[in-house]
Amino acid sequence: MGMHDYLGMDIPKLGFGLMRLPRVGGRGGPVDIPQLQEMVDLFMQAGFTYFDTAYIYDDSEVSAKAALVDRYPRESYQLANKLPAWHAKTRKESEALFYESLERTGAGYFDYYLLHNIDAMRAETFEAFESWEFLVRLKEEGLIKHLGFSFHDSADLLDEVLTKHPETEFVQLQINYADWESHFIQSRACYEVALKHNKPIIIMEPLKGGSLVNLPANAMAELTTHNINASMASWAMRYVCDLKGIITILSGMSNPEQMRDNLATFRRPRPLSNKERAALGRALFEMEKLSAIPCTLCDYCVSSCPCSIAIPSIFEVMNNLTLYGNKDGCRFDYYWYTKGNKKGLASDCTECAACEAACTQKINIIEELARAAATFES
Repeated sequence: MGMHDYLGMDIPKLGFGLMRLPRVGGRGGPVDIPQLQEMVDLFMQAGFTYFDTAYIYDDSEVSAKAALVDRYPRESYQLANKLPAWHAKTRKESEALFYESLERTGAGYFDYYLLHNIDAMRAETFEAFESWEFLVRLKEEGLIKHLGFSFHDSADLLDEVLTKHPETEFVQLQINYADWESHFIQSRACYEVALKHNKPIIIMEPLKGGSLVNLPANAMAELTTHNINASMASWAMRYVCDLKGIITILSGMSNPEQMRDNLATFRRPRPLSNKERAALGRALFEMEKLSAIPCTLCDYCVSSCPCSIAIPSIFEVMNNLTLYGNKDGCRFDYYWYTKGNKKGLASDCTECAACEAACTQKINIIEELARAAATFES
């Protein structure tokens, strides 16, 4: 990629993800618009301009209108949105979602517009509904400026999609230091595929859904020993700041304190030193020691399972719960990787033991699935 002239090169590198918005009375309450307006003002006054919303984020589009679109000149910021075609039953319904987003936000056009969450299953829906062609037409009409997609799957699938769709101008990938070498998320491999195709990258989940702010004690000690004043979030953000070809790094900030912490990091982002990278490596080592279920994601168990239970995904979520203690986030992931991907729940297990016979790591899968069902389904 010509790193001197890529799309979005001039956009400041912190983006405001309007997903985990501040709410009156906590989760489930209405969005706290005055607090969101305060956060938008802090962000814009510090010189940052990129906002990210989506049709399926609860109350996000109307909140973007109230806190941003109605209060700032349209050319002073970039607004990204996403098309969840898989949320609709027909092509016509899927295309109507775009116009509904346009109306909800009042934005007039979207600077960056994405096919939302491509994976092996959803890629087929986007093809069937001709969503790619739809985005190209929207671009010709000036209703979107740049088209791309967000992605949660393997690097091999990413390579396939980018090869098939050269009209893609950018990709949005989950990248953070904990997932960089993950067999499951494949942050590094996906990043390298995007660069191979000369596509700039928007980074999502740099804090792994907030998990990298609450590290296990031994891992946190490795970082605080090195620098007692640096927030856990700043370590994760500086890690991804170093990457090439980045349009911006999205953070789903929920209160002004998180906003101020990120602004402090991004006003003058410093590359990680070799000593800091070594400290992060030691912290990761401590985290890996805590992963309780030694699953290698080989998938042999899944191909043996008559109930199509997403066994490795469930184990990944259980390990994340052990590591980060983020039960709400893990519960969301649990249902996403099971029902959301049309796979069986842990409680669907019939104890046939075909999975255990196939497991290369000799894991007591039936026992672990029972634990997962008790943890997330009760």
